[in-house]
Amino acid sequence: MVARAETVAIPQWQRGKLASWLVTVDHKRIGILYIATAGFFFLAGGIMAELIRTQLMRPDQTIVTRGDYNQLVTIHGTTMIFLVVVPVLTGLANFLVPLMIGAPDMAFPRLNALSYWLYLLAGVVLMLSFWAKGGAACAGWTSYPPLSTQCPGHGQDLWILSLHILGISSLIGAINFIVTIHNMRAPGMTWMRIPLFVWSIEVFAWLLVLVIPTIAAGVTMLLLDRQAGTHFFAPSHQGPILYQHAFWFFGHPEVYIMILPAMGIISEILPVFARKPIFGYKAIALSTVAIGFFSMLVWAHHMFTVGLPNYLNGFFMLSSMVIAVPTGMKIFNWLATLWRGNISLDTPMLYALGFLSVFTIGGLSGIYLAAFPVDWQVHDTYFVVAHFHYVLFGGSIFGILGGLFYWWPKIFGRFLDDRLGKWSFWFVFVGFNVTFFPQHMLGLMGMVRRIYTYQEHGLWEGYNMTSTIGSYVMSFGLLLFAVAVVKSLNGIRAGNDPWRADTLEWYTTSPPPAHNFDSVPYVTSARPLNDLRRALQEKRAL
Repeated sequence: MVARAETVAIPQWQRGKLASWLVTVDHKRIGILYIATAGFFFLAGGIMAELIRTQLMRPDQTIVTRGDYNQLVTIHGTTMIFLVVVPVLTGLANFLVPLMIGAPDMAFPRLNALSYWLYLLAGVVLMLSFWAKGGAACAGWTSYPPLSTQCPGHGQDLWILSLHILGISSLIGAINFIVTIHNMRAPGMTWMRIPLFVWSIEVFAWLLVLVIPTIAAGVTMLLLDRQAGTHFFAPSHQGPILYQHAFWFFGHPEVYIMILPAMGIISEILPVFARKPIFGYKAIALSTVAIGFFSMLVWAHHMFTVGLPNYLNGFFMLSSMVIAVPTGMKIFNWLATLWRGNISLDTPMLYALGFLSVFTIGGLSGIYLAAFPVDWQVHDTYFVVAHFHYVLFGGSIFGILGGLFYWWPKIFGRFLDDRLGKWSFWFVFVGFNVTFFPQHMLGLMGMVRRIYTYQEHGLWEGYNMTSTIGSYVMSFGLLLFAVAVVKSLNGIRAGNDPWRADTLEWYTTSPPPAHNFDSVPYVTSARPLNDLRRALQEKRAL
């Protein structure tokens, strides 16, 4: 049953334009704060990425120093994963999950606000680490020892502090999602009637609860090695391998923490713009659970080169390939949804189709990397860099951009400019592939990741030049998206249900009121608005 919202008198000082945002516990405003803050960190991470690509554009460049390059690589990776992708998905989930399940708010509104402010604090700590003694962390976003125990100054310690704060933020946010989804669904909304995006957030939240304690323990021991003279990760005791186990037991589920909500977004967009019900609702929902389960059994495929016995390599190779089965189920169900649909190529649909193409490429290269004899050859090369960018940028970011274009009318009551959106998509799509596809070849030719510079090396120079030009094209496409956002301030007003969608968030006004719904219909299927439209048509026909 839906919980009743409490009526609380708001003090006068909390009603100002700025103060009302600073003290808000409204899940919709908190969701917007998450998205806006993640956008700022995306800009910062993007600038770091362009500095990295410009440094590698030609041989023997000195755009940045070797030390600065290592800091940029470390903070870029950390920013994009921990401060951009997960938070913007959390922001969308904050805004949408209560609306999609017919609830007036999250279960614990104040904890929800605390989660956001801890996230902001963690981001500020990480960014300010550039000005710490010795500069920012310099051991890569994975921070493997012994390099991470030897990084000079305080930047690495601030990296650890930032991750601890982010872990607390994510943990309390995940618990909030779980309690909300389990206890505050609309009447009639059984588990087989909740939206597929909500299914993805359910698994997303459980994965966070299960794996965050592992990374917290790992970075705590790393901090003790750095500051208290302990030897948890001493090379003489195979400590670096212990750290890798701790990190990747968290790190690989984290990949699916980033991709599952994007898959949920795609599952909401495709049926709306194909004008068909989603094909295989139960298969997609249960495959989400299966992916979450198997994601916790594959972590050591990141460790094929550390000397594990072949029977363990074989187990992790097979379990990594098994996870392709539920992923393939999703892809084929999405394609079946498109088959013979009345497809409308609006901007959200373009990003959804772009997701399908580039994520599939990333998934196929992941199958190669799961075969440990192949991984022995390309481990720590740009082939791996290309793979995870195809999965994370081509997957998560394409899904996020599609979701923002799709739900923007609901969030702000105005459309994003569709013409600018389509130009943005094509620049991002073409620029992305020009940036990252050549990196597969660079990896096969032996270019290792985190390389600072290189000598004239034939095709190395050509591929790196192409990759850097592609990154500039992609950045221009993202700039067009930012222009569309600014233009939307005076954009076309949207109705309550401009896309003729099927889920409950479109039942309320755009943007929704503080209490979300005046009334919530009884849910009779996974497509409640379609049911209401059909019932209304039948009533008119009488």
